[in-house]
Amino acid sequence: MSSEVPRKYILSSKQLTAFQTSTTHQSVVSFIEVLNNSVVGIKLSDARPESSGVTSILNILDQVYNAAKAIPPVENKASRFGNPAFRTFYDKVLELAPSLHASLPNFDAKATPEVSAYFIEAWGNRQRIDYGSGMELNFLCWLICLERLQVIQETDHTVLVTRVFWKYLQIMRFLQSTYWLEPAGSHGVWGLDDYHFLPFLFGSAQLRGHKFVRPKAIHDPEIVDELAKEYMYFSCIKFINSIKTASLRWHSPMLDDISAVKTWDKVNSGMLKMYLAEVLGKLPVIQHFLFGSILSYDGPLPPASSEGDAAHQGHVHEGWGDCCGIPVPSAFAAAQAREPGKGIEGPGVRPVPFD
Repeated sequence: MSSEVPRKYILSSKQLTAFQTSTTHQSVVSFIEVLNNSVVGIKLSDARPESSGVTSILNILDQVYNAAKAIPPVENKASRFGNPAFRTFYDKVLELAPSLHASLPNFDAKATPEVSAYFIEAWGNRQRIDYGSGMELNFLCWLICLERLQVIQETDHTVLVTRVFWKYLQIMRFLQSTYWLEPAGSHGVWGLDDYHFLPFLFGSAQLRGHKFVRPKAIHDPEIVDELAKEYMYFSCIKFINSIKTASLRWHSPMLDDISAVKTWDKVNSGMLKMYLAEVLGKLPVIQHFLFGSILSYDGPLPPASSEGDAAHQGHVHEGWGDCCGIPVPSAFAAAQAREPGKGIEGPGVRPVPFD
């Protein structure tokens, strides 16, 4: 296969509009919809066959996790922002990427530079030491590439969510708490989660048609604690409650509003519409999207001066906190190492006072 190192192309609203009608956009949306529908009524613990491709991917994720555990945060008490040790971790993933991909069944070695780009960026941004829905999107693109390369098949879709994405989420929580990753483009209390979007989408799909649990159940701590073991949505609620005090109404009003929706079907369809608008439809997010030969770009080209694509060259900011220009302290940075957290993995995690 022909392969190329992915690069950024989108720097304007005109290019974003072209992207939204492109084949690549449709490929991403279709993949999300397929994964979403594959987990309706499925618990995280439900037994599912695991292909050799999925097993290899899980092994890769384990190696990333082991790399993070081997690189502790450096002493950085004077700062509430990202810990510099994250850059060491990032460089280690960059170093390991070729050998990790070589372990995948049926993987075409010629595709390594292209596919690795999505994989590496899925763990956060090295320069800014932050993480957001754009990096989460890179992980999704990595899986799309692996399916195109026949490392994984259509029959793997359910376990891609309940095992692969679930493990990725758990590792990201560890990275966020260990290196105090700043939330990239955080909208503060007006967002779902400082870092993630997809677990709310897939998590609400898991609950579609549930006979007993309703969206308002997120306000019952005992139900949240019990269901967090089986459903991503409740796992995210438990995570948020573990690092923020007061009620969801104060620190997460969007989630509080969503809890008033009558059915999980409506929550799920609303989440998909929100993802299309707030992630795939936002220039501050999609200007970082990488295009190669697998996920290609066929829209209008950026100005010639943008060639080389320096870290901040051509950046567009749309309001406060929409992109990388405004640092936002990690919620974990309020933790002082003397006090353990509430079940969230990572050093010294405790709730941030909002009251």
